[in-house]
Amino acid sequence: MDNIIGKAKVAAVGILSVLAARFGILVVPFGLLVASNVIDYATGMMAAKCRGETVNSSAGFKGIAKKICMWLLVVVAMIADVALAYGVDALGWNLPFSFLVSCLACLWQLANELLSIIENISDTGVNIPPFLRPLVEWVKKKCEPEIDKDDKE
Repeated sequence: MDNIIGKAKVAAVGILSVLAARFGILVVPFGLLVASNVIDYATGMMAAKCRGETVNSSAGFKGIAKKICMWLLVVVAMIADVALAYGVDALGWNLPFSFLVSCLACLWQLANELLSIIENISDTGVNIPPFLRPLVEWVKKKCEPEIDKDDKE
């Protein structure tokens, strides 16, 4: 058993090293995004039960599809970064950064996920610190009309 765990650790470190070498600064925000996706999905399921909503495979699939599309949005931004770097290199210029567009896309999605997690935790009945309550209420007020609009379409 220890041998399997050791091999898994070596594989994980190897994979993360390759990713960090290739994608540099993007590895951390993307890793945080994936972690927040998992937490948001789990807290969303718990919050749905606490709100008395039915949790079914259709809703679960929709949630997973949304998370995968977030990752694809970051990939699209990476494509834009690579195209930008190629164009700038062709002009003989040097960019002082790499993966800026994809980092911004990733951080935007991460901020949305964190707000969603806070909202889900609030819906389960956990007391949210006073400085976070106005933020959650503002997000609810801004997002609910958009969600209702999307559901009608």
